[in-house]
Amino acid sequence: MQEEKPSRSVRFRVQIDKVSALAKKIAPIAIGVLVTLLVLAIFNIVNPGPKPLTQKELDQRIGQVMASATPPPALASRIYATIQPSLVQVETKILSTDGKEEGGRGAGVIIDENAQILTSLHVVKDAFEIQVLFMDGTRSEAQIVTTQPENDIALLKPQQLPGQFLPAVMGNPNSLNIGDDVFAVGSPFGLTGSESAGIVSGLNRVYHPNKDIKMEGMIQFDAAVNPGNSGGPLVNRYGEVVGIVTGLLNPTEQNFFVGIGFAVPIDAAASAAGPNPF
Repeated sequence: MQEEKPSRSVRFRVQIDKVSALAKKIAPIAIGVLVTLLVLAIFNIVNPGPKPLTQKELDQRIGQVMASATPPPALASRIYATIQPSLVQVETKILSTDGKEEGGRGAGVIIDENAQILTSLHVVKDAFEIQVLFMDGTRSEAQIVTTQPENDIALLKPQQLPGQFLPAVMGNPNSLNIGDDVFAVGSPFGLTGSESAGIVSGLNRVYHPNKDIKMEGMIQFDAAVNPGNSGGPLVNRYGEVVGIVTGLLNPTEQNFFVGIGFAVPIDAAASAAGPNPF
């Protein structure tokens, strides 16, 4: 016996009931989606997004980012730029023991508005002619104004002032500590305006440039110095002169750097030009 199939109207009502039940389940989700879209639409109207950048604005942004990413100059470069207008190369002529003319070189540093120069006494001692070469290219004869043999210091006065120069800024050597950065600037082997970097490796040292001379209170440092550095400035990390380079430890009696240099503290050296600045 065959079962009677539901009529079309019955099947239709069943289908409607299923759709209604499904709609009741979906309705809250759909309403939530609609509300979310409505909120986003209102937010975008009230808070419009940023306008596209023009090419000019984009180039400016790139330039700003690149500038902020560029590292500052190295400390040694900044120190050299600071002290360079105050540097001097000292050139001398002397007569040897057999009467022959010989030349010598050293360094110096300008300390005042009259372009007076501090240098090492042993650089200019016994010279019958002294010339100074400024960093702007000016060359002038110079005379010794005063000396401090106990500190191996001489003060020079040029006959002609350079067109461009800046007196060096003096630092307080009493503020130095072992391990502080220092920079020696001079003319080693005639190489004008050379800079070497190191640290303070000792303070209040006693230095014997020869068996007859004893120098006390010296700054010991390990920045490389060689013949031609004598008389040049020893500079701290702020670009201030804290000493005048006078020599190096030379146990093998060789004229090249072996790891230890000595400088006269600038308070003692600068007193050759007047009262102690500190």
